[in-house]
Amino acid sequence: MEHGPSGGSTAMRRRSGVRGGTRMEWLEHDILCIIFSFLDVFDLVRCTAVCKSWNAVIRKSELLQVLYFKLRRDSGESTSSGQRKSMEFGLQEVAMKYHRLCLQRGRIDIHQWKAHSVGVDQCRMKMGLLLTGVGDKVMRLWSLDSYKCEEEYYIPDTAFLVDFDFDESKIVGLLGSRVGIWTRNGKRSIFPSREGTFSKGLCVRYIDPDAVIGCEDGTARVFDMYSRTCSRIIKMHAGPVTCLALSDDELILSGSSLGSVSISDLASDQRVARLRPTDSAGIRTLCFNPCSHLVFAGTTVGYTYCWDLRTMKSLWETRISSNVLYSLSHLRSDNSTLAVGGIDGVLRVLNQNTGEVLSRCFIDDERPISSTRNMHAFIEKKKGIRLPEDAEVDRIPRTCRPPITCLSVGMKKVVTAHNSKYIRMWKFKISFVIWVDLPSR
Repeated sequence: MEHGPSGGSTAMRRRSGVRGGTRMEWLEHDILCIIFSFLDVFDLVRCTAVCKSWNAVIRKSELLQVLYFKLRRDSGESTSSGQRKSMEFGLQEVAMKYHRLCLQRGRIDIHQWKAHSVGVDQCRMKMGLLLTGVGDKVMRLWSLDSYKCEEEYYIPDTAFLVDFDFDESKIVGLLGSRVGIWTRNGKRSIFPSREGTFSKGLCVRYIDPDAVIGCEDGTARVFDMYSRTCSRIIKMHAGPVTCLALSDDELILSGSSLGSVSISDLASDQRVARLRPTDSAGIRTLCFNPCSHLVFAGTTVGYTYCWDLRTMKSLWETRISSNVLYSLSHLRSDNSTLAVGGIDGVLRVLNQNTGEVLSRCFIDDERPISSTRNMHAFIEKKKGIRLPEDAEVDRIPRTCRPPITCLSVGMKKVVTAHNSKYIRMWKFKISFVIWVDLPSR
């Protein structure tokens, strides 16, 4: 029998997996491959983002490649060596198509939970986390998988929270005429502006290291989060700045209550363009798609507008409601759908390229509610209903369509705030097999 230096059996150590853990690694790899083989391509793509080891197992086993090209064959598309090289792009395309069809045609399950003790009207979703607040003295960061409140950030008694934004390391809050910073471990740092340079703030957006404040006097104040100073003051409008969006290439987009959208360059401190809607209603909400360079705006009288930032030309306009639109948003990588909500409480899904209303949804609040309690929260479950094209919104009871004060879009889901104690997550689902056979509109 073969022996090692210590006198033990080398063969025995190999069988027990002691030698470098080789057999254990093989075992783990094989088990994961078996488990992953039961998943569809969309869930498999999500698994690649969990950790490096899962990513390596999936890619080395070529599970993604097999599923992706099977999906293309099932859809009647041919595959070639050139297409194999573009699999990464193709998988993203698959995920976005799935997301679009779920929002447009999928079954709607609504999960709601009590997030605050009083009504809150703002929410932001990033990196699988949801930040809620504005209405009481605390912001809460939630896990969307477990509904667990991961962290809390308290507002000083002397301040009132107006708006907020966040990234992976910090929370930035607008507190009237001050800026507050909370690191993700909960430590608060509030600093006042320079004397006479910060009028009442109405909105804030943050891309490290700059926080941009939209002010009542029509200016945008740019604060450096590290030097804690106001580095720039840019005149955007003659009236109040009501909403903001920031681009990756340092452009500030702002909407005004006077009814225009201004675009300025962070580097030059100069306004570079102005986009004008055809009506004179105030701009209430704004977002920018960095993938398509499209700018979307919602007004106080129910219009949505779209401009191409490359040409500064209007692409479409449509009136989707007779009331104010409070919020619109889209998934960052999605060039097809836009979610819009407002005072009438109907969640609408629009085609980004044409403005066509693809779907109108509301809450089925008349049927019995099923409830579940996990270790973190008490979850009430309801169904969402799609409104027929010829149906009138005013005929739907107000209890089924509370005003949507803010919304945020994630993969196959939309989170909404309603100036109430509850936050709602709309989950859109469609059978993967059915989805493969569905033609896109």
